[in-house]
Amino acid sequence: MCFIGSVFAVAPANAQLFETKAAQAFMVDAETGTVLFSKDPDALIPPASLAKLMTMEVVFNAVRSGRLSLDDEFPVSENAWRTGGAASGGSTMFAKLKSSIRLEDLIKGVVVQSANDGCIIIAEAMAGTEENFATLMTERARQLGMTKSVFKNSTGLPAEGQVVTMRELAMLAVRIWRDYPEFYKYYSLPDFTWNKITQRNRNPLLSMDIGADGMKTGFTEASGYAIVGSINRDSKRLFAAMSGMATERERAEESRKMLEWGVRAFEKKELFAAGATVGEAKLYGAEKADLPLMAKGPVAIFVPITNKDRLVARIVYQGPLVAPVEAGTQVGSLKVWIGDTLSQETPLYAAESVGKGSLKQRSFDAVEELLVGWLR
Repeated sequence: MCFIGSVFAVAPANAQLFETKAAQAFMVDAETGTVLFSKDPDALIPPASLAKLMTMEVVFNAVRSGRLSLDDEFPVSENAWRTGGAASGGSTMFAKLKSSIRLEDLIKGVVVQSANDGCIIIAEAMAGTEENFATLMTERARQLGMTKSVFKNSTGLPAEGQVVTMRELAMLAVRIWRDYPEFYKYYSLPDFTWNKITQRNRNPLLSMDIGADGMKTGFTEASGYAIVGSINRDSKRLFAAMSGMATERERAEESRKMLEWGVRAFEKKELFAAGATVGEAKLYGAEKADLPLMAKGPVAIFVPITNKDRLVARIVYQGPLVAPVEAGTQVGSLKVWIGDTLSQETPLYAAESVGKGSLKQRSFDAVEELLVGWLR
């Protein structure tokens, strides 16, 4: 049975604090994990070129682990040349047939130029075929906690069954930024020259002088224009994933507005210091009735500057809890809502050990639970 206890609840959560033309959107603060905005974030949609974020995570992970080197050279197959090269009419870095290209240059081609040929060259070199590489992408996504996204190729080109969600893409972007700072810097490159052809980064946010430094754009006829963008300004690092916009111009404007709103409209607030008691859980058959709960560190969140009354926090746990309970045992979580968005969820642990109560206390608690259970 789920028990809910209020830490503070100053107003009902019943509306968004921001509106966007995007059909799906999700924005998160990378430092605290605070979800600042959410609109149908778990809808399954075709990823288009946003799938290349997952392609690059697989590559970055392989380089980090030593399985690949940035100086490795990969051959350009006829399949990569025809499917992703100039002849395909899609995004390309104009790789020459039967040539070999350094991995670092392929990475830049994919990140900056959204090169389909670069993706396929990497996929074939790492896994033999693009299909095999797509399986690696999905397996890696599951390891990262992405439970819904499925990949069928390395490029994001239309493929049956290939789907992502805005929530999972935003969280993937945060992981890339956090885990691979030496590679994340590529996403802010304004342009890249390969085969004597210079192409500018397709991310419209980079030229807006708003503190943006990544990450990727995409488009499909089925789901419209999409973007995963990041901004680093005023001691805030925000990531937003958005899809379902009608035009390139609308994508640029809506993503700019959302990220700038996230910077302006929120301030960081420490809810509980490290070691502080967050709340209490009801114990049955114990030597004391209430179990103090704490997080493993300080609990901080970004709260609305002008709508602080929209913040609601509750402790949630499965009960009844039965003694004995050891200190450090995870008991439940602290859930915080901003408006109607579940903004943050922090695991809570027993702050102390509590043993079994006397036979009389255990009997009293058993009767109380029986009576209360009839009323639930």
